[in-house]
Amino acid sequence: MNHLAEVRAFFAEKAATWETKYGHDMPVYAAAVAETGVPVGGVAIDVGCGTARALPALREAVGPAGRVIGIDVTAEMLAQARALGRETYGALMFADAHHLPLATASVDLVFAAGLLGHVVDVDVVLAEAARVTRPGGKLVLFHPVSRAALAARKGRTLGPDDILAEGPLRARLDRTGWVLDRYDDADHRFYARALRR
Repeated sequence: MNHLAEVRAFFAEKAATWETKYGHDMPVYAAAVAETGVPVGGVAIDVGCGTARALPALREAVGPAGRVIGIDVTAEMLAQARALGRETYGALMFADAHHLPLATASVDLVFAAGLLGHVVDVDVVLAEAARVTRPGGKLVLFHPVSRAALAARKGRTLGPDDILAEGPLRARLDRTGWVLDRYDDADHRFYARALRR
């Protein structure tokens, strides 16, 4: 089984109970979206959206004239998002973060919660996010718990080469078209924001 098939199988199995387990963190998502600085009337995408918990906050941020798209590779997660009525906040799209079906320089904000730990090639995903983002647009990498809490949940310890450690992340962003302008690995969440060069 290839990596993409493994990721789909992992999330497909969890889709039906995802909201029951994690739906309580929607206020944390809303707070994170409020800090993005996405312009009213802008285009915001949530890559790896799962059940689309960020879509209501993204819709509020861009307003009725803006555009919101949730993108995921797991059909079962998107089905749950639809069942929860999240499609009323934005379009839902079945697609892979490595190959976004969006025009170059068409997006103001790429929001990605917990995405990078599930992709085959982080640099390709970051470069693809840069491709679809307008110069000056933003990328927000988010998780509703800290890196340490997430590592503990998965039974591993954090090392200096961890994918979201500040140094390695800054280097990855730099080589894929981004400039890290905020890094916040707090006790209650992880939040990194980068600007498109």
